[in-house]
Amino acid sequence: MEIGAQPLSIRVVTDGRAGIENQALGLAEAVARLTPTEIAVRRVRWRPTFDWLPVALKTPALLDPAGDAPFPTDNDPWPDLWIATGRASLPLSLRARARSGGRTFVVQTQDPGLDPGRFDLVVAPAHDRLGGPNVVSITGSPNRITPQRLGEAAAAFAGRLAPLPRPHVAMLIGGRSKAFDLTEAHALALADRIATAVAAVGGSILLTFSRRTPDAARSAMTARLADLPGWIWDDTGPNPLFAFLQTADHILVTEDSANMAAEAATTGRPVHLLPMIARKAPGKFARLQADLTARGAVRPFDGSLEPWTYPPLAETDRAAQIILERMGRL
Repeated sequence: MEIGAQPLSIRVVTDGRAGIENQALGLAEAVARLTPTEIAVRRVRWRPTFDWLPVALKTPALLDPAGDAPFPTDNDPWPDLWIATGRASLPLSLRARARSGGRTFVVQTQDPGLDPGRFDLVVAPAHDRLGGPNVVSITGSPNRITPQRLGEAAAAFAGRLAPLPRPHVAMLIGGRSKAFDLTEAHALALADRIATAVAAVGGSILLTFSRRTPDAARSAMTARLADLPGWIWDDTGPNPLFAFLQTADHILVTEDSANMAAEAATTGRPVHLLPMIARKAPGKFARLQADLTARGAVRPFDGSLEPWTYPPLAETDRAAQIILERMGRL
């Protein structure tokens, strides 16, 4: 950046849900690693009476005043870059592009379900098969995982994790969704295979469950794995997920999430895919898994814990660089 030039101003706009906000904020932070920036986060929501309206009929007057004001005031200039994620942000992104008079470069993440040409750039998962001249396809979704953030998390939990026998086997367990299910019987069968594999190598487990994990499945896996060395996080205290990822020698991930495997692949550690009970054709999940498999990051869990290596996934950084190139900032 030239001496005396202003930092790039970025406005991150979402509905505030962690999984949604982390995509937009992760992309903004990746831009900030490439050029000086100032990031402002705006969490918006629509009045419940009007939330069902289609994008074309939503106007800022229908926003819930309890949320943040998404647009600049008269004394607050339009940002250089607008990064938004989620359905709630779509009408606002379209208006930002029009009302800023070209001052603001508008980026939407995920498939917006609208013509991508209505935005300056759309950063979408490749498994969604969205195309167009202003579409950047990436493996998975943008995230906030960086080596620095993982290292800081590992240091914070070192007293609990360092004494555990290696290899450390991190386990990211999902649950019921439209496409998959995790029954008690299936969870117990998975736990049996995992326990046998971990015992065979003399390692320890680092286990987290998602909010979607059914109680019966969670209880079954916890009971079966409780006698192994390790840490089964019970949702109390700070979340150790990033620390688990950093210290892991192997990462086991259930196949029900479009993000968990891709996020695990940012570490460069072997990612073993755990099968779930399919409720419908896997579709985009199968496409993402094929992508990660082709990159050498993911393999189906075969009951063993043999190590392998691959280049860590860095798709958020790649997307950030493309944004700056399109803006003429690189």
